[in-house]
Amino acid sequence: MTHTLPQALLLQAGARGAAIALRYKRLGIWHTRSWSELAQDVSGLAAALHQRGFRRDDDLLIISHARAEALLLALAAQWLGGSVTLLNPDLDSRKLLIRLKPAFVLAQALDAVQQIRNADSPPRVLLYLDGRGLNAADDHGLSAYAQLSIGVTADAPAPATESAATAFVFYPTTDGQPQRLSHGQLLEGARKLVARENLSSGEEALAARVFAASGQARYLLAPWLSAGFCLNFPEALATRDTDRRELGPTLVLGTRESYARLEHWARERLPLPGTLSHKLYRWAMVSDARTFRRWLGYWLIRRPLLDVLGMSRLRVPLLVGPVLTQESAEFFGALGIRPRNWQEPFAQREPVEALTHLISQSV
Repeated sequence: MTHTLPQALLLQAGARGAAIALRYKRLGIWHTRSWSELAQDVSGLAAALHQRGFRRDDDLLIISHARAEALLLALAAQWLGGSVTLLNPDLDSRKLLIRLKPAFVLAQALDAVQQIRNADSPPRVLLYLDGRGLNAADDHGLSAYAQLSIGVTADAPAPATESAATAFVFYPTTDGQPQRLSHGQLLEGARKLVARENLSSGEEALAARVFAASGQARYLLAPWLSAGFCLNFPEALATRDTDRRELGPTLVLGTRESYARLEHWARERLPLPGTLSHKLYRWAMVSDARTFRRWLGYWLIRRPLLDVLGMSRLRVPLLVGPVLTQESAEFFGALGIRPRNWQEPFAQREPVEALTHLISQSV
């Protein structure tokens, strides 16, 4: 039985080593990693972190959008028995960073590095993903993520096994109290979601804004490791709609705001009211139509619209937080999409605005 997220990764590598675990896009090209390759990558990163002085109960701070590298380094830190604190790079976290005094940091780009530099205590290890605007050659405290594993002389220790250990730490507000999720909490919740949604290793999930809120870790990362499906990363937030159409995911996770964004995006492209095409659209979008009308409307309007949204293969639409507005529910319901709601356990303790801002662009 698995007790931690890295153990779940190793279990998947043993059970379906050649299957695709991760797909990510760089410069317009999709790249893949199998479960075996992923386990090797994480083990190698754990060895590199360990050589840099990362130990059990240390914390890795990550300030990044949806990047496969951030996910792998998080699992490497947890492999060593450490926790991972995740901050949204779009928010100003300088005050919080002064309080945290992070020793190990992964920053996506220049803005995040500058936030770290403004803190009183410099980190022992500061890694970056995007070097544009940075001069690492003149900054001996700054290293590229790609160079982390160079010169590693020893293998990683055996992965930590304590289920009650903290896996992720979240700060919904920069002056609020942290939320801590243990490996056991994440894996137990994942097993429930996998059973309820009948998730399988054949799912294709989209991770457009990785783990910036606790809902992402609960309802995407942990189920991915538990069920063994493929997790897909778009190239950037700006390309997520195009990338979703290319992928055709079977599982998406979003909030009321993210589904509303897609609805608004689709409605902006509809034929003008009063035109014959618009009348045909309204005729086809009646959810309780009779068999022939429902069949014809699907092939003429609803299926092409699902293709445009990148949801023609969608089987498991998940919703975290408040339910959809009536308008959105009717729009997606006519398309046959009825997101199942999973309430965020911390909703009573964190402002809804903060939580939805963090996951709002997941879909």
